[in-house]
Amino acid sequence: MSCFIIIKRILLTLIIFIISCYFVISFWSIKKNYNCIKYIPYNTYGVVLGTSKYLHGGGINAYFKYRIDAAAILFHHRKIRYIIVSGDNREKNYNEPKMMKKELIKKGIPSNFIYEDFYGISTLHSISRVYKNFHQKKFTIISQKFHNERAIFIGNCLGLDVIAFNAKSFSFDEKVQLREIFARIKVFWDIFFKKNIFLKFLHYYIF
Repeated sequence: MSCFIIIKRILLTLIIFIISCYFVISFWSIKKNYNCIKYIPYNTYGVVLGTSKYLHGGGINAYFKYRIDAAAILFHHRKIRYIIVSGDNREKNYNEPKMMKKELIKKGIPSNFIYEDFYGISTLHSISRVYKNFHQKKFTIISQKFHNERAIFIGNCLGLDVIAFNAKSFSFDEKVQLREIFARIKVFWDIFFKKNIFLKFLHYYIF
């Protein structure tokens, strides 16, 4: 077998793996992802996944704004009672949960109904910490659809009963979609090569 054929087969396998990672996660979340406030079930807690309020070049990050809007809609329609804002606070002058809480208060949500998680440095951390720190196995995730799909998959692999409400998004964002492809590959790496997650997945869905 020539070297060219071997390389070709490796590349083809890699492409199939990448495509599979993306669409398996999308398919997994179909019945748990909601666009309409009317049909989404009630959960006591809603979890807003963090992102920066501001863009690198200046201006407000639309993804941030839309997530806050979505959380406020859920709260005011009594689809959730409490909100956990989970994000990155690794640097002294960068605090996603604080920014999110401030904006939610502006939307008329009392501060005592908002809890901050300062160690949501990744989607995996944010989802797992809702169970570990807030002792919730059933909750609603709030982010854009592409992000919610991945978060639902992670939650299910951890044995959690999660659904998601889709915040408004752009029709197509090349940079975000490219980043999401790599993020989904990483999810499969975390599941199948980090033993504790894989065992929880097996226990919840097989045993």
